[in-house]
Formats: sequence, structure tokens, C-alpha cells
Amino acid sequence: MKDVVEKDYGTGHAMYSKNFSMAGKTGTCQKNYVAKDPDKLAYISSFAGYFPADNPKYSCIVIIHEPDKSVGYYGADVSGPVFKSMAQKSHAISPLVDEVEEKDFDETLLLESYEKYYAHAQKKYNTVPNLKGMSGMDAVSLLENLGIQVEVHGNGKVKNQSIEQGTDIKQVKKIVLELS
Repeated sequence: MKDVVEKDYGTGHAMYSKNFSMAGKTGTCQKNYVAKDPDKLAYISSFAGYFPADNPKYSCIVIIHEPDKSVGYYGADVSGPVFKSMAQKSHAISPLVDEVEEKDFDETLLLESYEKYYAHAQKKYNTVPNLKGMSGMDAVSLLENLGIQVEVHGNGKVKNQSIEQGTDIKQVKKIVLELS
């Protein structure tokens, strides 16, 4: 079934990719044989396959009833590309390593960051706090708990805030944070 995709003579060769192996079988059948008018002929397109081809982990069948004939109706033309797209996406998001190695982790920095955030969160704010240097996630949490809408640009720590420190919270509806 690998030859269907890998070989030039395979009916699914248009799906071939040197970076991703898959195997399967194309299928095309005509239904509504009674119709004499070629415009009323209808087809069913299919592709049944698996991937990766050498050590399969997944299998899938794509069946399309009455495909748009202007695009095509053969399994390789209609169902094959759908299979290929699903297979590549599934393969891309599946983990490559089954086991994650545990590393020694110094919790000191994490604990210090949490304590700093917790101290900020416990304060009763009447004015906008200085958020510069705070992690983006902590700043968003703090502001949302104060009832302020937040828009974030970037990742990391707060570099700039659109509303100055010390502004009365009652006057603020939204703050834009620029992160580094």
C-alpha cells in the first residue's frame, strides 16, 4: 500500500511527500447507474490509509459522497488530499517522545515570583499599580481581578503600560500592556 503513494505509477502519487510517509488505497465508485444523462451521474470518492507508513500509529478512512465534479471525483483527487492534510496535522501535534525526563528544578525563583505576585494581589488598590517588570501573566491576573480589561502585546515581562501608575482605578476601563 506504500506503493500507491510512493511510486510514480500509484494512483495516490500526487499525495507523496518526501518529508512524511503514508500508505493507503484510493477508491472511486459510480452510483446512480440508471442515469443516462452524464450530468446526473454521481460518485463516491474514498481513501483508506495509515501513517507513518513504516511504523503505523494511526489509520483513517475519508469518504466523500458526491464530490464536486469540477474539482474531480477520483479518490486520489478528492479524498486523498483530505487524508494527507489530516495525517500531517495529526502527526505534527502528536508528541515525538513518549516519556518526559524529569529535571532537577530550583524552586527558589518560582517561589519568589509567586510571593511577589501574592503580595500585590492582597493589596487593596484604589490606583493603578506599577506593573513594569512584572510577568505578563501576573499583571493580567492582577488587573482583571481589579475589574480592568487588559490588552496584551508581546510576551514576557511588562515593559510599558498605557495607563500611568497612580491613576484612579474608577477612571480606568482598559489597559494596554506592552511586554518584552
